[in-house]
Amino acid sequence: MKISERITIDPKICHGKPCIRALRYPVETVLEWLASGMDIQQILTDYPDLEQADILACLDFAARITQVHRLEYLQA
Repeated sequence: MKISERITIDPKICHGKPCIRALRYPVETVLEWLASGMDIQQILTDYPDLEQADILACLDFAARITQVHRLEYLQA
């Protein structure tokens, strides 16, 4: 699976946030559901237009954007 097949970025949808297949489900929302303790099956039950591959693409997307060499804290 390619992320580009599941995660779309369109300035006209959700203010350009990365979303699942242009369905207006932002990646950040799916990650919040998972972080709150929902499992994949619960999400799929609550949102039947999503697929397991969509949820896995969100996790893959998050993993890729956190691949940084180092973090530097900015002083206020």
